[in-house]
Amino acid sequence: MIKRLLKSVREYKKDSILAPIYVSFEVILEVIIPFLMARLIDIGIEQENKEYLWTLGIVLVIACGLSLFFGMMSGRAAAYASAGFAKNLRQDMYYNVQNFSFSNIDKFSTASIVTRLTTDITNIQNAYQMIIRVAVRAPLMIIFSLCAAFFVNAELACIFLAAIPFLSVGLYLVIRYAHPIFEKVFRIYDKLNNVVQENLRGIRVVKSFVREDYEIKKFKDVSDDIYAKFVKAEKILAFNMPLMQFAAYSCMLFISWFGAKLIVSGSMSTGQIASLISYTFQILMSLMMLSMIFVMIIMARASAERVVEILDEESDLKNPENPICDIKNGEIIFNNVSFSYKKDMNKLCLKNINLKIDSGETVGIIGGTGSSKTSLIQLISRLYDATDGEILVGGKNVKDYDIESLRNSIATVLQKNVLFSGTISENLRWGDENASDEELVRVCKLAQADDFIRSFPDGYDTYIEQGGTNVSGGQKQRLCIARALLKKPKILILDDSTSAVDTKTDASIRQAFKTEIPNTTKIIIAQRISSVEDADKIIVMDNGRIDAVGTHSELLNSNEIYREVYNSQTKGADENE
Repeated sequence: MIKRLLKSVREYKKDSILAPIYVSFEVILEVIIPFLMARLIDIGIEQENKEYLWTLGIVLVIACGLSLFFGMMSGRAAAYASAGFAKNLRQDMYYNVQNFSFSNIDKFSTASIVTRLTTDITNIQNAYQMIIRVAVRAPLMIIFSLCAAFFVNAELACIFLAAIPFLSVGLYLVIRYAHPIFEKVFRIYDKLNNVVQENLRGIRVVKSFVREDYEIKKFKDVSDDIYAKFVKAEKILAFNMPLMQFAAYSCMLFISWFGAKLIVSGSMSTGQIASLISYTFQILMSLMMLSMIFVMIIMARASAERVVEILDEESDLKNPENPICDIKNGEIIFNNVSFSYKKDMNKLCLKNINLKIDSGETVGIIGGTGSSKTSLIQLISRLYDATDGEILVGGKNVKDYDIESLRNSIATVLQKNVLFSGTISENLRWGDENASDEELVRVCKLAQADDFIRSFPDGYDTYIEQGGTNVSGGQKQRLCIARALLKKPKILILDDSTSAVDTKTDASIRQAFKTEIPNTTKIIIAQRISSVEDADKIIVMDNGRIDAVGTHSELLNSNEIYREVYNSQTKGADENE
């Protein structure tokens, strides 16, 4: 895990190395200072040697200044290294998420990924800064101070060694019982983020149904759960500081007690006992720092495991060794295709699909909710891979193509369209970032969007709010169709993407497709018969299987499902008239 994380340090290796080097010099100087003070007391003050007093005083000032300088430099290097490390970790995680297939994304909730990119990365950043600075400083300070203490008086220094086993057992118990709780806390953080996201995304629904109290209670329950778990963990961690203080102050007490006797007997000087007490303080502070580091590492360990889980996740959709980049045409063939989201042949949502769509054909797909219409078209652009069988596009297996080239040749417009913050022009240029203004107008006319865009005061420079909240559902759908057309795809898939437009506009869009992009293969998933009745052929799906394929008139005569849908929609239309 650590090795995987450290790959993200990259260009910040220099600062990561310099920080502990600066800390080492800082520690050496801080350990020398009490020794110099002891000499100052024993020779300069007690023997009233003014010349020695002045000389050693100047040396002490220089040592203190250098210690301060190295401390500042180590802090600066550690800040650069930890912030850069966190930046690279976020980038690596985000880039890896972009490569995920839909099945990979299904493993992690959106809220969980957001938590890992924010809270977990921050925990790792803080821990990393502590490790390259404080975690180096504290052990070095303890070792050098112990060595200096043994040099001053070996008998009294043995008191420190007696405290080490006591502290080791205590810290092990704290880590063992606190870490599992923090793992649970971060999983609950995912749940909290999910609650907040759902509430904000569906705020209009919440308010229209007057469910604010319910949402507040749901948030409070999750928040209280986090509070309870954190309190439990902190209670365990709370033993850490008293443990350190007990050990350190016990050492000070024994040193003062036995040191006073040695001074009286003449075995020690005043300066020596003063330096030993200084070393005791240094060891005390280092132990305090170690306790803080352990707390931070316990929290960061749980976060690191969650981050590495994202970094190590590999997309199950990969390019072949020698991918094909050129898609010949929009011909699509399904050869005995079966598909399961769980990759389980006993839980198939598509079963034995055999289908051929010629290049340039217009194909309609009709079927009830849950008949796997969307699952079928997602396999064409390799958003998922077929569990069994093969899919050919332009005469080649989709798995032989370069994924980016394949998806650039296929444009999909979903029912739940997504527009991003920015102008209409910026949103449209997702289809082709180099498209001219004339090309934008052309595709908008095809999608029947040009008229309403020009009705806005700012026209194509009209700003679209986040999620497209300042345009209607029908306008949003038409903008997304125009965006897809700008890709100049060989295959255009409309997944119930004209459901929010009126039948007249729907007919105009289909007529424009027929006359303006005749060589593009068009697949239209729809609930309305009127949206697909002019198609070259219509596919009727039922329970993950193809029930029938034919023209509108053929299916009316031969297929019961199609006839029932047609009659129900025609009857409803007649009654409305």
